[in-house]
Amino acid sequence: MGRVTVRRRVLRIRDGAAVHRPDTLAAEEPMEIRVGGRPLTVTMRTPGDDFDLAAGFLVGEGVVHAAGDVTGIRYCAGATADGGNTYNVVDVGLAPGVALPTASLERNFYTTSSCGLCGKAGLDAVRMVRRWSVAEDPLSVGPELLAALPERLRAAQRVFDSTGGLHAAGLFTADGELLCLREDVGRHNAVDKVVGHALRSGLLPLRGTVLMVSGRASFELVQKAVLAGIPLLAAVSAPSSLAVDLAAESGLTLVGFLRGTSMNVYTGAERLAAQPVG
Repeated sequence: MGRVTVRRRVLRIRDGAAVHRPDTLAAEEPMEIRVGGRPLTVTMRTPGDDFDLAAGFLVGEGVVHAAGDVTGIRYCAGATADGGNTYNVVDVGLAPGVALPTASLERNFYTTSSCGLCGKAGLDAVRMVRRWSVAEDPLSVGPELLAALPERLRAAQRVFDSTGGLHAAGLFTADGELLCLREDVGRHNAVDKVVGHALRSGLLPLRGTVLMVSGRASFELVQKAVLAGIPLLAAVSAPSSLAVDLAAESGLTLVGFLRGTSMNVYTGAERLAAQPVG
């Protein structure tokens, strides 16, 4: 397996004094995802939970919907010229009857760790047919519970303390219990790892859950939440306009700027037990 962190020598300057010292960085390496032996995409990610990442990516692309859709996931031996295994190539086997990804989904370039939608021609390409309706989910949570989630997410991050350079995604119950947490240099990768874990555990759709992310709420993250059946997405930073549009269209509750006891509820406010005063 690849390393989650790496050490590098840096020159640290503080209060006018300079000293060389080692620093711990979050690792970032490319991972190629193959389906049935055919290359599909290359994504930049932090090594770890790679099978979850591959499975979650395919959920987000609308290729798989249940654990039974996947027959197996493996690292590809002989990934290097000398026959070695880099642990950076993953092959996913699909069950009979599960359609292979179409040519329109194939990436002939790198998907960066900051953008999971590169190469998509337009919104129609990502507004896929949804297996489940999050609009019908009866989830109800209080603002006080949501306010506690960022700290719970932060407290559960293992690698962030040593690097300060990883995003996190956490899946919580309506009572605030942490079900799964994943870290990665990419926001969308962290979410894919959470969703992939749920798929492989037979938990989709993720009804009655809250997805908490450490960064902003982009269109891609809303799309991934909807395709996984998650009714509420909360982020510590801002959503994009397109994210709000898709959340409203899908019936997903979208919360942004969740910091302390303050938050902005952009869509689906009926799921929060709070009444406006004006």
